[in-house]
Amino acid sequence: MAELKKDYTNKGKITCNKNILLSIINLATKEISGVASLTNKFKNAFAKLFSKKDFDGVRVSFNQNDELIVDVYIKVYNGFSIPDIAYRVQENVKNNIASMVDMRASKVNVHIVDVEFKEEVAI
Repeated sequence: MAELKKDYTNKGKITCNKNILLSIINLATKEISGVASLTNKFKNAFAKLFSKKDFDGVRVSFNQNDELIVDVYIKVYNGFSIPDIAYRVQENVKNNIASMVDMRASKVNVHIVDVEFKEEVAI
């Protein structure tokens, strides 16, 4: 199991399981109005078999400077402003990570994969 560590000089270390971070990002994204779901639409069928469904659509990585980079792949509902949704997802993810695990995401990349249309019921 991968762990994320942050070293606080003279204060000790905080260790956070990667699944906790993925869960925080997943929930922070779903809180935003207009987000239909998180998705890995372009993932191949073999990779989908072995992935955890709870964290589909979320990827975290660290660059050379140990800065956190988050990629979120979402479907949005028709009728919502895509730039507005993307901005609110970025801010919510950054704020939740900062408040819950005291880490700073240097980048939150929001990828709009699809637009979902609500089906209207015929009378």
